[in-house]
Amino acid sequence: MDFEVIQGDIAAQSADVLVNAAGTSLQMGSGVAGALRRAAGQQINDEAVEQGPIELGDVAVTDAYDLDAEWVIHAAAMPHYGDGLATAESIADATKNTLERAEELGATSLVIPALGCGVAGFDLDEGARIICEQILAHEADSLEAVRVIAYSDEEYQTIRSVAADVRGQKSG
Repeated sequence: MDFEVIQGDIAAQSADVLVNAAGTSLQMGSGVAGALRRAAGQQINDEAVEQGPIELGDVAVTDAYDLDAEWVIHAAAMPHYGDGLATAESIADATKNTLERAEELGATSLVIPALGCGVAGFDLDEGARIICEQILAHEADSLEAVRVIAYSDEEYQTIRSVAADVRGQKSG
């Protein structure tokens, strides 16, 4: 499975699956969720909310609507609203469950943001390490390409550095 770090707007990406950094309510507010909602249309939020709330670390799947994808996997790495922040465990569980659900869907490509590291307040360096470790530990079946996406230059440099370190540890 190919694994790379890219920079850009997740809502402008093309893949079988785009991953939303969701809260347990599945309400699509700001950050990654807001970008996806604005590009996909309000119906994605409506479909997501109908499936919520979900447990911390769990995922839900919706249509991608006006996005260039088949599905959006909403990964609940943080509680919603105002009742706590993301944790190492919630990020690991959300990432693992996202990859497993993508395989169940038969997806070949997936774009995932730094779950829990934005409005959820988790340290980007540590969060990126957890996400990269989960991706590299994943035994791919249908998934051929996983891209971790960063929006800002600083986020991109941090995730890229962490990914290189995690790859080095795995091969060493």
